[in-house]
Amino acid sequence: MLMVIAVVVVTAAAGGIAVILGDDLVGTAQEPVRKPQRQPQRQPSAAPRLDQLVPTAEPVKDFGEGGPGVTPTPPRVLAIARSTLPKQTRFKLGALKHVQKVVTVDAGAVKVSGTALNLLAVDPADFRSWTPQPVADQPAVWSALVRGELVADASATRKFGMILGAMYQVDGGPRLRVAASAPLGLKGVDGLVGADLGKSLGFAPGVAVLLHGKPGKISESGVRKLLGKGAQVVMLDAAARAPKQAQPNQTQPNQPDQQTVNVGRPGSYLELYKASATRCPGLSWTVLAAIGQVESGHGRNNGPSSAGALGPMQFMPATWKHYGVDGDGDGKSDIWSPYDAVPGAANYLCANGAGKGGQKLRKAIWFYNHSWEYVNKVMGIAEAYARTYA
Repeated sequence: MLMVIAVVVVTAAAGGIAVILGDDLVGTAQEPVRKPQRQPQRQPSAAPRLDQLVPTAEPVKDFGEGGPGVTPTPPRVLAIARSTLPKQTRFKLGALKHVQKVVTVDAGAVKVSGTALNLLAVDPADFRSWTPQPVADQPAVWSALVRGELVADASATRKFGMILGAMYQVDGGPRLRVAASAPLGLKGVDGLVGADLGKSLGFAPGVAVLLHGKPGKISESGVRKLLGKGAQVVMLDAAARAPKQAQPNQTQPNQPDQQTVNVGRPGSYLELYKASATRCPGLSWTVLAAIGQVESGHGRNNGPSSAGALGPMQFMPATWKHYGVDGDGDGKSDIWSPYDAVPGAANYLCANGAGKGGQKLRKAIWFYNHSWEYVNKVMGIAEAYARTYA
């Protein structure tokens, strides 16, 4: 269904940052105490204006965190009807056995340099629960839709060579910025746009329907019968319908398609800290910013330190091996790159309980550098950033 075989012609572009979400490794208390890199005549508590480190950057306008407030209801069936789905048909779909939830959205295709991209046009607030938890919890994804930007499916990004932050000219239409990439889990769908943008692009209203229910239980024939001839139906829970002996072994953790959400390369350290903190619900971006200030002055003194710590967040190589991430989606995790190092720091802090706040947060910072004086300094600078950017 909805197969696209051409290759997108890439135009001028910027890079991207991936915030890695998923299972964290258990922290260790074996990292040595490291003395933060000091800069001549510069005190960490000065708390420089993060949004001015890159003059052209503006603060991220976050849509809001997910976490416990968003309960995923993953789609088990995706169907495209020949025309707008009547309300009566939608009610009948909802009445099918094992169907627990139904939503209809607009759908259409745009062409970029002659290549078709199949898109859904959604309301961010309503559609958020229809995505995997890591995607639902990522404010940058939903903020992008509100701003009228494109969120590409992770597989489409790789398939067509899309570059995060790039502007793509729609044939006969507007320019679209690829603001984020995420594993949407919608076979045949190359990305999402906001409902208003979909209307301006002339998408067909209410032709796409998603059904949620117990995996493997919704009747495919029942769905096809209600939608009529010509409807395209994809069973997204096909694995649950296969004979048990034919199912693959248990999924390995930390597979990129399941755990990676790319949110584009932020234009300033302020944006970078905010985007990276979202991979650990409950962790304030100000803590990451304070650590970045203490450790390297936000990338201005990257070491190596006397203890062998490297990069803007001063990771020990052994720690980086376990907690480092490929932040900008370039296929490697670079301890020297802020686009890898800052989300890597969020990953490490979260693994040690930073998202729980209070004493758990203080202990997580202690794990970062085994010194309570260090913890107090970081917390003090974090409070200063909170006041500065309130």
